[in-house]
Amino acid sequence: MQKEPPADCLGTVIKTARKSKGWTQAHLAGLLKITPRHLKAIENSDRKPSYDLFVRLIRHLDIPADTIIYPEIPFNTGQQMPR
Repeated sequence: MQKEPPADCLGTVIKTARKSKGWTQAHLAGLLKITPRHLKAIENSDRKPSYDLFVRLIRHLDIPADTIIYPEIPFNTGQQMPR
């Protein structure tokens, strides 16, 4: 039986990927066309992104969706995802 990822996994992965790019919450929020407060709530696991926002997040951060589904597998932010 497979373990469930921690409830705060999504926010942690997003925050880690954002910081690895050297981006502020305000910068990423601007790219996503959301408020920094909304992004902060997602990173703190207080809100879940819509499917559309989830897709935009992983594309801007260049992280595969599997990173969130399987957080125990490390990701390489240097790899470019197809757009």
